[in-house]
Amino acid sequence: MAKANSGRKTLTISEDMTIYNALEQKALLLKALNGCQELDLDLLKVGEMDTTGFQLLLLTKREAIKANKSMRLTAHSKSVTDLLDLYNMGSYFGDPVWLDS
Repeated sequence: MAKANSGRKTLTISEDMTIYNALEQKALLLKALNGCQELDLDLLKVGEMDTTGFQLLLLTKREAIKANKSMRLTAHSKSVTDLLDLYNMGSYFGDPVWLDS
């Protein structure tokens, strides 16, 4: 589900970010980025993330930078923060990490 507000869009990913649904999510992420100047990704409902899901985040961030747009992670599930920590990439995305208590 995406919400738009004056050039800013929030996209909530509520499925696992794994190889099994990567094609659909890639299309969804790039379409959302294409339709705004600032994309906020809410990943709080992501139950599982594998390397493919992480690569989708990297792709979206890279495409945002190339298009002179911003992409932020606004909410993180434990599986997302675990993977960001595993690859030591939290600072690359530069977003504060909020965990659901």
